[in-house]
Amino acid sequence: METQKDATRELTLLEHVESDPDINQATLANQLGVAVGTVNWHLKRLVAKGYVKVQRAERKKLRYMITPEGIALRARLTIDYIERSFELYRHTRERIKEHLETIRAAGQSRVRIVGEGDVADICRLTCLEQGFSVVQDGRCPALVLKGWKVVLDMGAEG
Repeated sequence: METQKDATRELTLLEHVESDPDINQATLANQLGVAVGTVNWHLKRLVAKGYVKVQRAERKKLRYMITPEGIALRARLTIDYIERSFELYRHTRERIKEHLETIRAAGQSRVRIVGEGDVADICRLTCLEQGFSVVQDGRCPALVLKGWKVVLDMGAEG
């Protein structure tokens, strides 16, 4: 069974191969942040399934070409990636709204966000949309980010 990480890697590999057929495995590995053996394994799978063709360009140089089936796979993987991203976004917003209701029920209208990145941006926008002020006051309840997880810390006043 293919994992989301495998699907994301294969999507990225297909995108790179499509944009540069002369790219080598070492460069792909560097761009993906994985070992060359991992790239080799994925490429062999893509070739075996007919999504990529390999031609020898020179004695030690290979050229990778995405097939029409590979283009269709790339499109499906892209759609799946976008759908998973939106699902994660919606789930994260719902969890934040639940935490904000708990904060509101405790009589608070200000909140801290502990963490940075995309999830912090989702938190910030959801808080503002729900009428909460985002502050740095350590006495306020906090939405604490742990990766994609958002945990509520009511602090001493909760």
